[in-house]
Order: sequence, then structure tokens, then C-alpha cells
Amino acid sequence: MTTIDVPGYRAGTWVLDPAHSEVTFSVRHMMISKVRGTFGMKSATLVAPENPLDATVTASVDVASVDTKDEGRDTHLRSADFFDVENHPTMEFVSTGARVEDGDFLVDGDLTIRGTTKPVTFAFDFGGFGVDPWGNYKAGASASTTVNREDFGLTWNAALETGGVLVGKDITINLDLQGSLQQD
Repeated sequence: MTTIDVPGYRAGTWVLDPAHSEVTFSVRHMMISKVRGTFGMKSATLVAPENPLDATVTASVDVASVDTKDEGRDTHLRSADFFDVENHPTMEFVSTGARVEDGDFLVDGDLTIRGTTKPVTFAFDFGGFGVDPWGNYKAGASASTTVNREDFGLTWNAALETGGVLVGKDITINLDLQGSLQQD
């Protein structure tokens, strides 16, 4: 059985602190730059047994909260051309395992976007653990992955006069997370 030592790690149920957490993404625009945006986290729970590699994660993101600093683009992203928020209001992640590979902590799982579920792997970086001024035990981490949006049915695009397309296929998803250990 494989185990790892994470200084400060405590077993228990951890819940997301949405005021101190963020989901961001970036995608190539016109093949020359990147557009960045954010989503609001609805919920995330980490059930952490003694061995961190046996932990399970479930998370939900509010797709209607998409914000790219351009209301017209955000409205288009919420439409049936992209996320189809009316029929698919959330993105969901459910972990299927965790592992250490070449010194990196990886969490594998199933990501569901627009009703399509695909396996993904997030590379995690632990920020650490600490107690806030109110006595809550907190953990911080960041994670990232890259997915092909077309694998999830997000296929809308427009050809450019200069060649290429308006929206790239690869989406980088970044998570900055803080959670609280639930008290019994």
C-alpha cells in the first residue's frame, strides 16, 4: 500500500471556503492571445482518511457565473453554442484516485461539462495548513489541468480571414482552493 506524508494533514471532512477559492480558465483567442475567465464554486468536499492518497473529492461549479470581463461574450458562453446553462447549470468533478508521480501529487477524476463526462487529471500543489483567528483549521492548495473543449461538446467556432479559428481547443483550468476541516 502506498502512502505519503503531508505535514499538517488531518483526516476528516473538509469543505470549500468559497470566499477564499477561485476557478479560472484560459483559452487561445484568434490564435494570437489568451482570454481568461472565472467561475463561481458552488461546493466542494474532500473526505480525507488517514492516507491522503485515499481521499475523495466532489466539486460543483456554477456555469452561469462565467465571467470573462465581456458581458456579450459571457452571454454567448452561457448559450446553447457553448455551455447551454439552461440545461446544464453546473460542471461537476468526482475524483477516482490520487497518486504521486515524479514528485507531483495528481488527482484523477471524472469531469462533467454540458452533460459529457471525461477523465481528467489535476496536478495539485499544497499551499499548507493553518488555524484562522476563529479557531478553524484551514488548508490551501492550487491545481491545474488542460482539457480539449471539443471532447465536452463545446465545438462552436468561427474561421478567421487570416487563417485559423477564433477559439482554441485547449482550455487550461486553474483552481485556487481553501477549505475548512469540519468540527465534530
